[in-house]
Amino acid sequence: MTRIRVAALALTRRDETGEALLLVRKRGSLRFMLPGGKFEADESDAACLARELREELALAFDARTAVRLGQFEAEAANEPGHIVEATVYRQGATPGLNPVCGAEIEEIRWLSLSGGADASALLLAPLLTGQFLALLSAASPTRSASPGA
Repeated sequence: MTRIRVAALALTRRDETGEALLLVRKRGSLRFMLPGGKFEADESDAACLARELREELALAFDARTAVRLGQFEAEAANEPGHIVEATVYRQGATPGLNPVCGAEIEEIRWLSLSGGADASALLLAPLLTGQFLALLSAASPTRSASPGA
């Protein structure tokens, strides 16, 4: 299988349900995924994310406040027969953040990380349905290791 290398951002914000994750759906796709995209020649992770977030959502990426979560791989959501290798960063959204659909983005959604019917109601990219979303939810500050903690 052909591999596609991408950089992606797990952008989270606090809302009435706890913590939520920004997801995007690209034009022509049914699946929601993390914002980000493919590298251009000789781009660093930070440069790729800065360009993709600016083009797709009119957002700025601040590498100084982002935390590298690691590399994850899964079947590509929109390219049959391909595996996506994603270097994923996590960053908290600043208050008042207002992403807008740009470039190839058709829809933006905030997915609650505290569970509920939200995740089961959306068609998610394989990268999210595997271990990544569970890992991110478990690391959410709205979850505690034990009651009262």
